[in-house]
Amino acid sequence: MPLHQYDYLLAVGTIFAFLDAWNIGANDVANSWASSVSSRSVTYLQAMCGASLMEFTGALGVGGRVADTIRTKVVDTKAFAAQPGLLMLGMVCAVMASSIYLTMATKFGMPVSTTHSILGGVLGMGVGALGGKGVTWVGYTKTGALDLKQGVVQVFLAWIIAPILSGGFAAIIFLIIKYGVLLRSNPAAKGLFLVPIYFWLTASLIVMLLIWKGGDYKVNLTDAQIPGVIVGAGAGFALLITLFLVPWMYRVVIKEDWQLKTWHIFQGPFLLRRGEVPPPPANFTGVVRNYYEGHLTREELEARRGRNNAVANDDIEAQPEHQDKKTVSDVVSEDEVPKSTHKSLIGPKPDGPWHSPAVAFWWLKWAVLRGVDQDVVSSQSEKSVIAGDVEEIHARARHFDNKAEFLYTFLQVMTAAAASFTHGANDVANAVGPYASIYQIWKTEAIPKKAEVPRWILAFGGVGICIGLWTYGYHIMRNLGNRVTLMSPSRGFSMELGSVITVIMATRLQLPVSTTQCITGAIVGVGLCNGDWRSINWRMVSWIYLGWFITVPVAGLISGILMGFITFAPHW
Repeated sequence: MPLHQYDYLLAVGTIFAFLDAWNIGANDVANSWASSVSSRSVTYLQAMCGASLMEFTGALGVGGRVADTIRTKVVDTKAFAAQPGLLMLGMVCAVMASSIYLTMATKFGMPVSTTHSILGGVLGMGVGALGGKGVTWVGYTKTGALDLKQGVVQVFLAWIIAPILSGGFAAIIFLIIKYGVLLRSNPAAKGLFLVPIYFWLTASLIVMLLIWKGGDYKVNLTDAQIPGVIVGAGAGFALLITLFLVPWMYRVVIKEDWQLKTWHIFQGPFLLRRGEVPPPPANFTGVVRNYYEGHLTREELEARRGRNNAVANDDIEAQPEHQDKKTVSDVVSEDEVPKSTHKSLIGPKPDGPWHSPAVAFWWLKWAVLRGVDQDVVSSQSEKSVIAGDVEEIHARARHFDNKAEFLYTFLQVMTAAAASFTHGANDVANAVGPYASIYQIWKTEAIPKKAEVPRWILAFGGVGICIGLWTYGYHIMRNLGNRVTLMSPSRGFSMELGSVITVIMATRLQLPVSTTQCITGAIVGVGLCNGDWRSINWRMVSWIYLGWFITVPVAGLISGILMGFITFAPHW
């Protein structure tokens, strides 16, 4: 029989579970696509559409139908066996604390671990209800050996394991690309030759990710068969790439065939039979975009600042004595601020009363598209207390050939999409796992060892994640991108692949890592490959680390105060 006396707890839990899912989309998912958008491999709108599709498909299609009652295993549910309603209250407090903290972190632009936020909420609930003895600080197996998957110690290990591993892998990948392709003569041709190999490696790693991390599906393969499937699937995909994508890239990048469109990829080998490329029209700007647009080299930046100082000094000397003197920084040339090429999807607000069709339609567009109608790349160049002098940081990173960079855009998008799919399949449990426990206790009056997750709850969490990403994901993307170090497709691909390798290794070795911490470590690792430690915004890195350090204490404090006040409050 349902516990109807606790209907209000179910209602409150539903609201805050949705807020938690919204924040996972706005914070956790957004940082997964930040490098793809910042490097201009995809537009912000394309990233939002791709991430929403992959996250929702992963959550609803293969999301875990069975979740641990307390996923992070920091509190023993047996202590609540006599009073299931008390655990229901505790999980409501944990979800409330997690969602409130994530909302604050997202507002202040801190990319944090949503897994650690719900862990902090459960930890605080446990202390508030049971005291310090009711919390598992360090986990042990039945044989007495340490279990890193249980207890609060997993949080501290994640701070070290995830950034170091992902940074190391990403740096190795980028150095191979840098010295094997980007710094060699005719890098586009050499990179094109290696494209099938890159796709083979990437596809094999993605198959590993789906098999070992996956979701709620069963892999009917023996241990001996899995390596063959991984290598074979990667090779099969690489063969398709060789037959269809490589000829298209050859015509576009090497031959500069300006007439080809994306859909011509399906013509495959027949593209090689096309004749000579006719002269392009007069207004043609090139087949490959400039991925470093708005980012100056060291020489260009110094030359521009020298011109600005000279102009400013001349203007100051020419001012009449009775006028207030301007400083050098007040006089800025027109090229000081890069012009944005962003075209608004919403457009200017029309004149007229609010109930007129034109104005009402404008407000509808504003409500639906405001979150994706953002110029994320341009906003990353803005100076702020945390961002510092982004131009100076970017000027210390080398620019590579744009044609060679173009080859890595497809790889970067494929890696980000696969990581987003597995994120939806697994991390949706951070939002719906506690809520499924709340719902199960309310429905059965008992504490389940494993909480059954109905399909509608998975859809509920998936919708919340997509709405959060769509409406507020830009806020995190602004910080976790060019504000940390200069992004480009080759760098972004190395970062994402390094992060994927770390997640795969951690899954296989059963080490606790966070995808947020993996991508941050990968960004720093690739940034260090510029050969200048000043090419990384250490102020922003410190801000991100601060968010990691305070996640568990703040979420735990909020949850513990709520749980303690409610549990031990005077009552009739």
